[in-house]
Amino acid sequence: MKYKRILLKLSGESLQGEKSYGLDPKILKQYAHEIKKVIEQGIQVAVVIGGGNIFRGAQTVGSSIDRVQGDYMGMLATLINAMALQSTLEKIGVFTRLMSGIKMEQVCEPFIKRRAVRHLEKGRVVIFGAGIGSPYFTTDSAASLRAIEIEADVVLKGTRVDGVYTADPEKYEDAEKFTNISFQEVYERGLNVMDMTAFTLCRENNLPIIVFDMNSEGNLLKVVAGEEVGTLVY
Repeated sequence: MKYKRILLKLSGESLQGEKSYGLDPKILKQYAHEIKKVIEQGIQVAVVIGGGNIFRGAQTVGSSIDRVQGDYMGMLATLINAMALQSTLEKIGVFTRLMSGIKMEQVCEPFIKRRAVRHLEKGRVVIFGAGIGSPYFTTDSAASLRAIEIEADVVLKGTRVDGVYTADPEKYEDAEKFTNISFQEVYERGLNVMDMTAFTLCRENNLPIIVFDMNSEGNLLKVVAGEEVGTLVY
C-alpha cells in the first residue's frame, strides 16, 4: 500500500444520497464498507465529514441568524453525521473513536493530538467532528489541519466527481480531467479543489490531496494502493 495513514474528507451532501435532505442509510453502509476494506489492509484511517446535508453556516448570511451562531450550528450538523458514520462502522465490526472540536463528553472525546494518533495506531477509525471548533473555518480547513496534526500521508477528498477538471464537468462536456496537477497550477488556473485556507495549509506543509469519486465501489482502496484514480494535487 502506498499510504499508511490517510485522512478521508467526505461532504455532508454525499451522505444524503438521492434524498433532498438528511441521511441515506444506503450511502452510510456503502461508505462504511469501503472504509472497512482499507482498515483490513492495516491502513490507519481518519475521517472528517461536512454538515451540508443538514445545515451549513454560510447559508445564514443575510438571515436573522448571526454568522458565528450559524457556523456553530453547522458544526453540530457535522457531529450528527459523524455519529451516524460511527454507528454504521461499529455495526460491521470496525472500532472507532469520535473526537470533537467542541466539548460534548456524553457522545465524543475532545480532540487531543496524541490521543488521536494512539487510536489510529491501535487500528481504530478516528472521526473528527465539529470542524476545528471555531467559526469562519470550513470542514475542508478542518480536514487539512487535522491531517497535518496527525501527520497523515495524504488528504483524500471523496466527492461525486472523479477528479479535478479544467471546468465543471457537470456543466461543460469538453472539460478535461487532470491525472495530476501541482498546487501552483491549481492556484494559477483558479480551480476549485478546496477552499483557499485549506488549500494553502496543504501546500505549505507539502501534504498531497487526491480528489476522487467515493461512490464508485473499490475506489478508496485503489487510491490507498497508489493506483491512478482521481486527481493528485501535489
